[in-house]
Amino acid sequence: MDAGRLGWREMLLPGVLAVAQILLWAPRVPGLLLAASTVIAFAALSCRRLAPAWAFGGTLPAAVLGVGAVSGALVGPVWGVGTVGGALVEPVSVGGALVGPVSIDGAVVGPVAGVDAVGGAVVASVAVLVALHSLAVRRTAGLAAAGGVCAVLVVIGVALAAGASARTVAGLALQAAGLAAVVWVMGRSRRRGQARRAAAAAYRARSASVPRLAAGTERARLMAELHDVAAHRLTGIVVSAAAATRLPDPRLAMEAARHAAEAGRQAVAELDRLAEASEPMTLEDIDALVSEHGNLDYRRTSAAAPPQVADLDPRRTAVAVPPQVADLAYRVVREALTNAMRHAAGASRVRIDALPGELAVTVTDSGGTPAAADLGTGNGLAGLRSAVRSAGGSLRAGPKDGGWEVRAVLPLPPQEAPYGLTARRGAGWRGSSALDGALVILAIALSLGANLLPGDELDPFASTGAGVLLAVLFGLHALPLWWRRNASRRSLVVALATLMAWLGLDIAGWPGPPLSDAFLWCWWVELALVYAIGACRAGARDWLAPAAVAGCGGLALVSGDGITGDRPAAWLVLAVGLALPAWAAWVSGRFVAARRRRRGTALARERDLLERDAARAATAERRRILDGLRRTARRHAQGVVDGADAGNLEVVLAEARAGLGALRELLAQAREREVSDDPPPTVDGIAALAARRGGAACYVGARRPLSPDAEATAYEVARELLTEGTAVTVTFLDGGVMVSGRSPTGPVVRRRLRALADAADGTLTIADDGAAQVWLPEVFLS
Repeated sequence: MDAGRLGWREMLLPGVLAVAQILLWAPRVPGLLLAASTVIAFAALSCRRLAPAWAFGGTLPAAVLGVGAVSGALVGPVWGVGTVGGALVEPVSVGGALVGPVSIDGAVVGPVAGVDAVGGAVVASVAVLVALHSLAVRRTAGLAAAGGVCAVLVVIGVALAAGASARTVAGLALQAAGLAAVVWVMGRSRRRGQARRAAAAAYRARSASVPRLAAGTERARLMAELHDVAAHRLTGIVVSAAAATRLPDPRLAMEAARHAAEAGRQAVAELDRLAEASEPMTLEDIDALVSEHGNLDYRRTSAAAPPQVADLDPRRTAVAVPPQVADLAYRVVREALTNAMRHAAGASRVRIDALPGELAVTVTDSGGTPAAADLGTGNGLAGLRSAVRSAGGSLRAGPKDGGWEVRAVLPLPPQEAPYGLTARRGAGWRGSSALDGALVILAIALSLGANLLPGDELDPFASTGAGVLLAVLFGLHALPLWWRRNASRRSLVVALATLMAWLGLDIAGWPGPPLSDAFLWCWWVELALVYAIGACRAGARDWLAPAAVAGCGGLALVSGDGITGDRPAAWLVLAVGLALPAWAAWVSGRFVAARRRRRGTALARERDLLERDAARAATAERRRILDGLRRTARRHAQGVVDGADAGNLEVVLAEARAGLGALRELLAQAREREVSDDPPPTVDGIAALAARRGGAACYVGARRPLSPDAEATAYEVARELLTEGTAVTVTFLDGGVMVSGRSPTGPVVRRRLRALADAADGTLTIADDGAAQVWLPEVFLS
């Protein structure tokens, strides 16, 4: 049940319908049935916003009570007509109302033709349709569709109880299905519109925080680079210089100075390149990194022991992995090697192993005394663990066999959907194509359904062949509505060709209804197709569509028996008359298309402005950090180079330590500047939200800009999936975006996820193990 309370607005429409029902039914329906039907319908419709499912369920028995009483299906003689030996009697007028044929006990078997009875049936139908619309607006597509099916079944049941023939039941069922389908689609459209507006409003309300998020993201990137690159170089310089200064060996001092000069120049160059986007590392780069550590490792701190190259045992069984996986593996190895230099006598083993669907990275040291103490920046492993978790992997660091081991397991990109689920991509019957399907059902219901009901004219279904051919014609004329968006011109050609084929059957003298009569109740199909041409296509000759409809429609009308005199002149007059609504439909489509383009242009402009603001904020933050680097860490790195060139290891050691101290200060300042407010509801904000909840966000596929409502919807889905320590994956695919994660076990969260997906014309898939995917199609995103 939705939160809220009853007010006069909710009671206004039920009150109007109740008054109409009383005025139309009071003279003909027993007071008890009238009171019961009215009270139930009023109470049900009053709570249609608070409890739409219960409201819809309440209107069905109210309608059954009222319509059944009027039709005589549920009560005996209502209008005072007695039994006439069980034989049918002619229509009689009782109390001014026309009553159809009655049978034994006064039960009506034919249609009720009285205005009062028909009006009462309309009131009951309106109550059910209003409740169905509210159900489609406030509940999922499946529940609302089930409500529409229930309404059709109730119509069938009432008709059967009234003794209607099978053909009459079929006609009523078709018409009820057409109305239910249209109301369902209208409710779905309103639900989607409300969801889009709410999501876009949430996005715009927090759009001011998007630049702050961009600045924070750039700051985090630079800090990670500073820690991983510059700190790594400076730590190696401190370790080698400290070891060399304690050992009275000129050769080692000279080698340490040479290494410091080379590493210092690399540190300066890497600091200067921080503003640039670097290429991802490869497995070969990891080999080079490990080789560099194995060839220059002075970690013996005892003067009695001669310095020697550390025994580093590398092994790599992985041959090829995706660039993003190799880049993250490089970061793991670099951080682990740096920590081994800082806190132990260096790494002793490096393993890069290919596992089924995973890449395992293991770096181990054997302990020992570090060459220099107090070199850490304080957040290396924490930042690395967050990066690994963001990729969907895991990182473990802890003691092992007297030393320390860092092991990261990185997942390789899956060949199928994340978490092993099969993505249900596409909105299917829930999406915008549902409107086209509903129009097809309505077109068949209004044409074929109306002809199935008994009437005074010649029965078109007296002959089986004629009845089948009539059904085929109605179907061929209605089916083009299904393709009106993607193939509007060809759809109109098929519809008009069906009319001309019908005209040919009329000329051949077939026993079915003439085209002139059928055209009057089904030519709205051509108007809908002309509207689609104006709204979905922009061709130089599209203006011919209204003219074609007017010309063919004039031929259809002029072929009737009611036209006498000069038929060409009559055709011209009728064609001109039909051209007016046809041109109006085409112009309306063009207007809607132009408005859609303007809205798209305004949306793109708004997004571009926000992206420029975000880019400026990121640039300003990058400039601020780089200015601080030039004054501190870069200056000390250059001091290392100058001291090494002069052969002064004391200066090298002091400058390298000062550089590490400056980096620690910069990292501390960056943590202090972290934004404290909630992340903006965007796809990029998912990563910030995950970090705050101790989780991770992984992005897969080519990133592309999304509309505000799509950004906010994806964010809300991720918010529901993210719990403490969990991860979500945002996958950009052709036609939409997928948000995947482990669904919480609570039914409330799953209900909210289902509502979010449903309002976006998407789908929710939950596996037995709790893995969840929410598919948001591109139709909703555009």
